[in-house]
Amino acid sequence: MNPDVPTRITFARAQEIVSAVAQAHAMPVERRPLSRALGWVLAEDLVATLALPGFDNSAMDGFALRSDDGAAPRRLVGEQFAGPSRALTLAPGECVRITTGAALPAGADAVLMKENARIDGDTVTPTQAAKAGQHVRRQGEDVAVGDTVLLAGTVLDASKLSLAAALGQHDLPVRRRPTVAVFTTGDELRAPGQPLAPGEIYDSNRVLLQALLIAEGYEPVAWPVLPDDPDAIAGALKDAAFSFDLVLTCGGVSVGEKDFLPAFLEREGQVHFWKVLMRPGMPVLFGRLGEAHLLGLPGNPVSVLATFLTLARPLLDALQGRAQPRRPLRARLTADVAKSHDRLEFLRGVLACDDQGQLQVTPNPADGSHRLLAAAQSNALVVLAEGAGHWPAGTLMDVLPYAGLPPGR
Repeated sequence: MNPDVPTRITFARAQEIVSAVAQAHAMPVERRPLSRALGWVLAEDLVATLALPGFDNSAMDGFALRSDDGAAPRRLVGEQFAGPSRALTLAPGECVRITTGAALPAGADAVLMKENARIDGDTVTPTQAAKAGQHVRRQGEDVAVGDTVLLAGTVLDASKLSLAAALGQHDLPVRRRPTVAVFTTGDELRAPGQPLAPGEIYDSNRVLLQALLIAEGYEPVAWPVLPDDPDAIAGALKDAAFSFDLVLTCGGVSVGEKDFLPAFLEREGQVHFWKVLMRPGMPVLFGRLGEAHLLGLPGNPVSVLATFLTLARPLLDALQGRAQPRRPLRARLTADVAKSHDRLEFLRGVLACDDQGQLQVTPNPADGSHRLLAAAQSNALVVLAEGAGHWPAGTLMDVLPYAGLPPGR
């Protein structure tokens, strides 16, 4: 490997490189209808071109009236339901039957709840006086024209899409999602369901990576398993690099006799870094091949999980300009943890919220990078800082959830 290639770098330096590369290759902008924009990243600020509410309206079913008439009886002179305004005007001593969301008649400044009125023919008598502004939604009290309501880089969830719809937006500018090709490598791999010969194993990494990507809203394309053949690997990866934004591989990135990827990427593309001082996942490889980013993950399944969550997912987020990175949560250990090595470590654990509303994490003692059961029993990565150390139960730790929020106990 060229001595100028960053190697055996700190995890923080790897994060900086991933972020810088992603910013330099931001995904193009496209417009998507609101019905197909859930989970996408907004590319431009959304500025309101109309007010919310768009007009003064009632917050209750009842009677629109003038508050300065106090508790005196009113003459019922009409009705205004939600829908087109009838442009009614109230004189002193008059009221109008009104429903929630209906436009407030001119002259009215309050709404009397139906439950607080006695009705006798066309006479309405308040059982208590309505105050000015009571049960009235004023034009623009939520959003004024010119307000910036959503910032570029915002991930569009249901409430944000609803806001955009309320402002009359049919579609929104978003960053296109990266296309992702998934490769697993190794002569020992067989698809689940096939018979195994001695020395062969089932390909769990393909399922793992596809599931991680699908859970984030991507549509990964899994290519056939690559054999331990440098020519076959080169041909397949070059083909993928012309058609996908990101090529993800598993295995073949260390220093073994069959680990062809580092030399291939150095020869045919560009290596941004190789080997990160982290555990698990140290041999991770990041670079560029043709028009694609290439992220080579180690072959052990727990290493695949850890490097995807800590490097691949942030890369995908940054390519789309996501403004709010997924910062670690803070949780208290339920058991002691110790390590004797200097690398940053991501230990598997179970994150949960206790009855007092506090986050706790229970570390899984099976810390080997091949221990897939421990990964399946967990839902988060516990971050153990660089350097040897001991963290007693009760210590507040950084924790990276696999996805979403932790369950309660």
